[in-house]
Amino acid sequence: MGIRQKVKVRGGAAVAVAAVLSLTLAGCGGGDEKPTKEAQKPAPSQPQGSGAQKPSPTGGGSSEPLEVIATSAGPAGIVLTLNSAVRDQGGFLTVSGRIKNGGSDAFVQTAAWKGDEKGASATSVAGATLTDKAGKKRYYVLRDTEGRCLCTIGLTRIAAGETIPFFAQFPAPPAGTTEVDFNLPTFATATIKVSG
Repeated sequence: MGIRQKVKVRGGAAVAVAAVLSLTLAGCGGGDEKPTKEAQKPAPSQPQGSGAQKPSPTGGGSSEPLEVIATSAGPAGIVLTLNSAVRDQGGFLTVSGRIKNGGSDAFVQTAAWKGDEKGASATSVAGATLTDKAGKKRYYVLRDTEGRCLCTIGLTRIAAGETIPFFAQFPAPPAGTTEVDFNLPTFATATIKVSG
């Protein structure tokens, strides 16, 4: 091995050791620092914008019971529980809830949940609607610029006893509207209060 090769090998080893030490020291932050205001903010309960997310089964997290604003029975022991219908400043209304399989067999998501709109994900709740009876208007789940629903996707199979969170975003009805009917195909229509 020539001198140049030895220098390159030793130089590379020195760089590697320096990188490991800097990463180790970076991980040893002082515990006296106060979190920034950004770090103190709670994470939003539901995604906003185009980040339609795959649901994750319940089982961890907060032990606080969620408020229930409505429930609706569906096929094969499936129960839809609605926890909130919240307006935000961007002119949206986000409906959040949970779908529980109370049956003894796994439930395979029905295509009816995606609705009949062209291009909707087959594993979504894009078929959900809101109806403002007083304003005589129906609202459909919003789409991002690429045509994806602003709602939960990835609902393929719900095991017996499993609970899956879901959300769907709609255009917000007028400020005077305080009550709407929520419908997801195969479930009975549920009347819910709008907050915010």
